Amino acid sequence: MKYLLLVSTSFLLTACYLLPTQKPSPWLVIDTFNTKTLTGWQLADTQNNTIPFIENAQITEIRSLDSDLASVSASNSIKVATATAPTTMSSSVPALEPTSDLGVNNGYLIKKPAPDGVVGNRKALSFKALPKPVPVGETYTFYTRIRVERFPNNHAFGLSNMRPADIIKHGYNAFEPTLRVTDKAESNGFKNNGSLMVKIDSEDKYRQYANVKNIDTNKDAKPLQEGEWYSIWYVVNNATVKNGGQVYSVYVKGGEFSSQSLVYENANFRMKRELPLIYFLANCNTGPLKQPYGNGGLAYDDIYMSEGINLTVPY
Repeated sequence: MKYLLLVSTSFLLTACYLLPTQKPSPWLVIDTFNTKTLTGWQLADTQNNTIPFIENAQITEIRSLDSDLASVSASNSIKVATATAPTTMSSSVPALEPTSDLGVNNGYLIKKPAPDGVVGNRKALSFKALPKPVPVGETYTFYTRIRVERFPNNHAFGLSNMRPADIIKHGYNAFEPTLRVTDKAESNGFKNNGSLMVKIDSEDKYRQYANVKNIDTNKDAKPLQEGEWYSIWYVVNNATVKNGGQVYSVYVKGGEFSSQSLVYENANFRMKRELPLIYFLANCNTGPLKQPYGNGGLAYDDIYMSEGINLTVPY
């Protein structure tokens, strides 16, 4: 009986040892920016009209969240010390709280079309191959966190079904599903307000994007808040148009959305080429020399993809 008990105990211990402690993550990493330098990214300034000319004008680099927190802490200390003295300093820096929502990742990507005070870089492209193509007919979910460094700015990011040479050639038209962040005025005078935007089909060349919505209030979502991280899930249907595809739906958590919320359903691919999606693409633009938009930055972090509809937080 003693030997039977020992054998039974040994079997149970072996079985427990072989049981997995956690299921493999369904999320594939595109980039989490926890390295000192960019890996696998290609940068191209394809309409660089800066005066004086600055080669490779765009700023696309990894920065540390810890450094940001230290800078904010120092800035806040200065404000406390000088609270009773007259000042001509600009408005306070938005606090970047080290909450659990930010996770343990301390690196992020900052993207700007040019250094502060420099204008004329009209297409600052940055792109990286997906770890797995999204075939025609398939649905995948993409997850990205973003944070507006400051307005004014003009940014777009999303996915492309073109290879590097064609991305460089086509610029904005290399995009398919696209999300946009800008407060710029369009050529017809319409002023965007800094809300997150999606691509729509429209015959009005000046209204090719729509603000995402707050379904609870039945109104456009509020402008993105400078200094606050937003989590974005975009569910991309890469089926053919005939089969109801070339559309994407967007969910957001952050700002006015205290929990994950559907903010737009069935936004449209830009070109509808009906090809496998193979690159993550980001673009930004200072605007023309005579009427610049501004070159406030947009931060990116934790870019992932997952097969099917997956509205969980990547792990």
